[in-house]
Amino acid sequence: MLKRLFVGLFLGAVVGAILAAVLVQGLGVMTFDSSVLGAAGAYIAAALTGVLTGLIAGKPIWSADGKIEAGLKAFFGALIALGGMFVLRQWVHVSMDLSALKASSGPAEIGQLPAVSLPLIAAVLAGFFELDNTGDGEKKDDKQASASAGSAKKVRVAGEDEADDAEDEEEAAPAKKRR
Repeated sequence: MLKRLFVGLFLGAVVGAILAAVLVQGLGVMTFDSSVLGAAGAYIAAALTGVLTGLIAGKPIWSADGKIEAGLKAFFGALIALGGMFVLRQWVHVSMDLSALKASSGPAEIGQLPAVSLPLIAAVLAGFFELDNTGDGEKKDDKQASASAGSAKKVRVAGEDEADDAEDEEEAAPAKKRR
């Protein structure tokens, strides 16, 4: 379980870092307040982060049984990411200076920096999604396969009464065909 948590945290941090890199390096958004969209841009980026994290973390969308589950995780991931961005922007007042990484133009709060807030939100979401993905489906499939293999080995031996009944049915069948 602990391994699954760390896998989720790492996967989410990577997804969030990729989205943050696209915003910071590709679109030049150093802080959400300095962007054209302002606070709306922060929430749009958070929702997009939640959707992508939901599609990838846990049981991914490309797995055989993961399509509906990934869709639900994407929807609720977007909602939870919006809530996470609200929490970061309203109540977490920790300033960071990422100008050495060319990810900010000076000290700014975590909720204003896409390079910090998006990986943080995605890591938390992916950690939850990975913990939720218990892998019970694989264990059930293994149990069903072993049960069906065990039932294939069982052989039913007909008793004398059943054998006599089968012979009577075979004799009665041609009689019906003659009519």
